[in-house]
Amino acid sequence: MQIDIKKLRKIMRTDDGINGDAQRLEQLVWMLFLKLFDTKEDEWEIKATINNEEYHSAVPGKYRWKNWAEDGEGITGDELIEFVEQMFKDLKNISVSNLKEQIVYDVFRDTHNYMKSGTILRQTINEINKADFNINTDRHEFNDIYEQMLKELQSAGSAGEFYTPRPVTEFVVEMVKPKVDERVLDFACGTGGFLTCTLDYLQNTNQVKSSDDVKKMQDNVRGIEKKQLPYALCMTNLLLHGIDMPNIEHRNSLTGQVSGFSDKQQVDVIVTNPPYGGIEEEGVQSSFAKEYQTKETADLFMALLMEKLSDNGRAGIVLPDSILFGDGIKNNLKRRLLKEFNLHTIVRLPEGVFAPYTSITTNLLFFNRDSKGTKQIWYYELELPEGQQRFTKTNPIKKSNFNKIKEWWDNRVENENAWIVNVEDLKNYNLDIKNPNKIDETETMTTEEIIDKMKTITNENSEILSKLGELLK
Repeated sequence: MQIDIKKLRKIMRTDDGINGDAQRLEQLVWMLFLKLFDTKEDEWEIKATINNEEYHSAVPGKYRWKNWAEDGEGITGDELIEFVEQMFKDLKNISVSNLKEQIVYDVFRDTHNYMKSGTILRQTINEINKADFNINTDRHEFNDIYEQMLKELQSAGSAGEFYTPRPVTEFVVEMVKPKVDERVLDFACGTGGFLTCTLDYLQNTNQVKSSDDVKKMQDNVRGIEKKQLPYALCMTNLLLHGIDMPNIEHRNSLTGQVSGFSDKQQVDVIVTNPPYGGIEEEGVQSSFAKEYQTKETADLFMALLMEKLSDNGRAGIVLPDSILFGDGIKNNLKRRLLKEFNLHTIVRLPEGVFAPYTSITTNLLFFNRDSKGTKQIWYYELELPEGQQRFTKTNPIKKSNFNKIKEWWDNRVENENAWIVNVEDLKNYNLDIKNPNKIDETETMTTEEIIDKMKTITNENSEILSKLGELLK
């Protein structure tokens, strides 16, 4: 039997303690994590028994899901709320002596229980128990449900920044083509979209053929996430994808070591959508070389990426338009990018890809480390479906929207959507090159369309200024 997500949502909305989608998802994730982790612990316990080894649970016995949650007629009401509140206190203070305990601690250390009604919490738990994660078919089917839950983050206020539309993550991973023996990193991994797409790609391309390959895949696919909610969502996401011990660090990638990495510390592939429009604390930028010191988050991530990528490494990254035409620190970053890397492709995405969270226009940059630098850059303007002016919440970007560029990728010719630029023709490292094969749209736009376009640009600027104002309060 499978979980009815609509019924689950309806149940949780009746609880007075739940305020909005982000809180509802945070509630669901700790329950799903405990249920999934309990399934994993059963598997680890069986393996230990076969090997005549003693197994010590990372979760204290009385808090293991099967011991308090599986019985549909079990504790409920005020007793259940009191039990859960004590469980949270104890899990936030467990002693950490191994990776399993570290994972449990990291998931719960900043997580909260918002539900006030033990009766509604029991109903929620009973609905979750309809899925049996010991059965592969249930786990596989629930992946789709979980993806829908994550997609709802786009509408959940500032939490939307943690979710990248699946068609985008799939396309980036497919074009970067990771290999099972390569170290793959997303250092702003959010809910784990790029990482799960990497796992799917490795399996779908028949690279995982043995138990050794499974181990390589589990060891090599890595992430780092600063915020608590996406970290917990990511851990649960990877557990659902069959990863026993997800390699996800719960910290800020921009603090600590940010340069001078050894070969072992570097990675072969980076696929990421770092936060943009954000401002980092004063102390963060001081760790970076002087020419890259800035408070702007996306710029710092770009500087980190260029340090972290190995000699033969390659990357696919989502970046806003501002980095293409910006000067100052942005010029310093672009100068190094063009000198030490081959920036072979820039995919210009249409408006609304990240709607309704943000209307900021973004690009996909693909490059690999190359001592010869960049000589030419291919641009590809992803076209909107006919009759559509932008992507929206109700008309989001789809996998099929990337079909044409996938066909073009390995057989590149200039066309109405694709053009090539010589680096020597660039002026002041300006990478914001418009499509020369199309007439300026304002020449054919109606007055109403031009006004609408100006409103969109104004909204983008207002959004950035609003975030800046909040941070400066």
